[in-house]
Amino acid sequence: MRAVAYLRASTEEQHRSGLGIAAQTATIEATCQQRGWELVGIETDIASGGKRDRPGLARALQAIEAGGADCVVVSRLDRLGRSVAHTAEILERFPDSIVALDCGLAPDSPAGRFTLHVVSAAAELERSLIRARTTEALEAARKRGVRLGRPREMSEQAVERACELHRSGYRIAEIARTLNAEGVPTPRNGRWESHGVKRALRFAEVQ
Repeated sequence: MRAVAYLRASTEEQHRSGLGIAAQTATIEATCQQRGWELVGIETDIASGGKRDRPGLARALQAIEAGGADCVVVSRLDRLGRSVAHTAEILERFPDSIVALDCGLAPDSPAGRFTLHVVSAAAELERSLIRARTTEALEAARKRGVRLGRPREMSEQAVERACELHRSGYRIAEIARTLNAEGVPTPRNGRWESHGVKRALRFAEVQ
């Protein structure tokens, strides 16, 4: 199996000192050697867990999509996503291609499938709570007599999904791409663009 190691340090100081990154690298290299996997690349991000820009992670996942690697290996699952929802999205998108050494998450393993179910359930709970908060905010605004200005054609589904992605840390452009990929309808049955996402978020008073 061809593996890409993904490493993340929270600060530039940790990266320079080797703290965290060195330990992650050693753990992943030892595991690949033990299992006979070929380590074809190492990608690193210097970012806190909530930071949105993760170019190293993007390159690691692109290696799978391009066929240059079979899996992405992380020493701990919390190194992977910027939130529970983001982690679940990656696991659902690459269910057989993520290896997290701390929890036994590996392609086709019973422990891996169990972890996927747990993370997905936690993400669904988080999404449900976001939807509930959004609905409550909209109702409170209506009771205050706020004119929300939503185009009649914009569905509640679109507003709630945009809010959900926004609260999970997605940037405006990322929200637009996700809505298009999921087939969420736009007010005029076109494609989601940044200005449309901003209008949805303004309507829900989350931006």
